[in-house]
Amino acid sequence: MKIVADKNIPFLRGVAEAYGEVTYLAGADFSKEAIKDADALIVRTVTHFGKELLEGSTVKLICTATIGYDHIDTDYCDAHGIKWTNAPGCNSGSVEQYIASALVVIAQQNNFLLKGKTIGIVGVGNVGKKVALVCEALGMRVLKNDPPRQEAEGSDEFVSLDTIKKEADIITFHTPLVREGKYATYHLADFAFFGSLAKNPIIINAARGGIIDTSAIKKALIEKQISGAIIDCWEKEPVIDLEYMKLVDIATPHIAGYSADGKGNATRMSLEAIADFWSLSKEPIGKVVIPQVENPVIDWSILNGDKLEQAILMTYNPTEDHKRLVSNPADFSSLRGNYPLRREYLSYTVENVDNAADKAVLQKIGFIIK
Repeated sequence: MKIVADKNIPFLRGVAEAYGEVTYLAGADFSKEAIKDADALIVRTVTHFGKELLEGSTVKLICTATIGYDHIDTDYCDAHGIKWTNAPGCNSGSVEQYIASALVVIAQQNNFLLKGKTIGIVGVGNVGKKVALVCEALGMRVLKNDPPRQEAEGSDEFVSLDTIKKEADIITFHTPLVREGKYATYHLADFAFFGSLAKNPIIINAARGGIIDTSAIKKALIEKQISGAIIDCWEKEPVIDLEYMKLVDIATPHIAGYSADGKGNATRMSLEAIADFWSLSKEPIGKVVIPQVENPVIDWSILNGDKLEQAILMTYNPTEDHKRLVSNPADFSSLRGNYPLRREYLSYTVENVDNAADKAVLQKIGFIIK
């Protein structure tokens, strides 16, 4: 079997070889010639895989080590017998960690308490569910909006987007990027959206850049229709709008889902798809091992202020990623490709927690309690 894989997919090299001959390429170097005789591709979001690349190739399976798959022409693949897989939920814990940490930072920067604030979550799938959980743990009132789920489930846990626009102090997007149809999300946050906000909320986008109209949010920031923004996903990445970047409170280079845990999950899921497709052993996948952080122990007894917020920041603080991007926006791609080790809550042990309620909350969001 011949596999062509993105060279920047972590923990893959040395493991994928158990399944065949592997050629590693930069994401931008996936070309018609490079993949013409491949059996499987393991990719990320850098290149679009459609007729222009796939026609005439021997590709039978495309595995994207990402949640999103708008870079794959699924209609073309389905029509031509090319199976494709994504990695749903692989980095949901990582995005949750990013959102929670960014909320703590922006609350500190603007001198307000998260407890009692209302957050509207637009898109309540694998990521949105976890974001809701951690926001509730932080004492926030959570409003959930997910029209496809609401229609399918008939649940009364969801509210309309109009309700969120009316009541939310913070609005965070966690939808896929859908350009057409009943549940289109492309430019969901447009000029009309920002013009109809009852409050001046903080806007968060750690989903897909195209969910927010860049021109519209720039106007909203300048005219104070919104009080701030936390932006990880941008239109036209990696060449981002520099004026927009300078206007937001926290700007990061599409790394919300870049924890080592999330990357490891995505790599495993891609290899599992190959094993399933060709009925091969999954034993080699056990060799995907994630490094540990240097200081994995958090002493609850010495934390000050809101201890949960401080514990969250000890696992990850987005201000360093913000500084790196703002200092060198032209390095957007390399900041992603050379991202430092970040582990999620499950890699951290919190000790000296005496209160049973604190223990329950910490365990609920993923910390290990000693």
